[in-house]
Amino acid sequence: MTTVLSLKHVSVVRGDREILHDLNWTIQAGENWGILGLNGAGKTTLLKVIHGDLWPTTGQVEVLGEKFGHTNINELRKRVGWVSTALQDWLHPGDRAESIVLSGKFASIGIYQAVTDDDKAEARRLLERLGGKSLIGKPYRILSQGERQLVMIARALMAKPELLILDEPCNGLDLFAKARLLDKVKQIAKAPHHPAILIVSHHTTEILPCFNQVLLLRAGHAFDQGSRDAILTPAKLTAFYQAPVQVTVDNNETVHVFPGVSWQQATKLQ
Repeated sequence: MTTVLSLKHVSVVRGDREILHDLNWTIQAGENWGILGLNGAGKTTLLKVIHGDLWPTTGQVEVLGEKFGHTNINELRKRVGWVSTALQDWLHPGDRAESIVLSGKFASIGIYQAVTDDDKAEARRLLERLGGKSLIGKPYRILSQGERQLVMIARALMAKPELLILDEPCNGLDLFAKARLLDKVKQIAKAPHHPAILIVSHHTTEILPCFNQVLLLRAGHAFDQGSRDAILTPAKLTAFYQAPVQVTVDNNETVHVFPGVSWQQATKLQ
């Protein structure tokens, strides 16, 4: 089985603060993972390590068969699709939507290399396939947050990545924009030869059934990891949040968590 991602004893220390502690985690081909954690859990730091933006203090990182310290990180990034609201701050707001999508081929902000007509056509096709045909020709600055996230997803797919990372993609979206975006994620996960997908969130509702594995991250520690069905249970989540919760699953297999159930009740519901 092909290993997409491997972290071995990864820790990140800044000053006297340990942000990540001795993480051991592996993603195999065919797996889609959700990372669930509250604010301050270390989710952003973990993604920076995976993307090669931050070097771990200790431990070994391997992404798509490339071991950090023995590979060209810039070239590796072209094989990893990245969707993050933080990245939006670096984009050129006057660029048209399709130009931003096209820049994903080079994992760059802006386009500084020769592009072909086929490249331009592929950028437009990606936008259309994701339901963004009406965005073609529009400058990025006038797009809604939901439309911007759609452009970012198309940009991430432009290089045909082997790993797609979605960093809290629903931040800032209203109820309906969030539903539309998650529907696009489901479509990507069902497509033939889709990349391994990793979503980071602090909401269980965003960890769709297509994310068949879940990592619980708390205070920089891997609290637990395993199949979605085994992890998103009342007992596990009550222990994870360190507060009583109630868990319900709707007809779409979406997991909803509400506060207010005792530990004993949660154990019985498992």
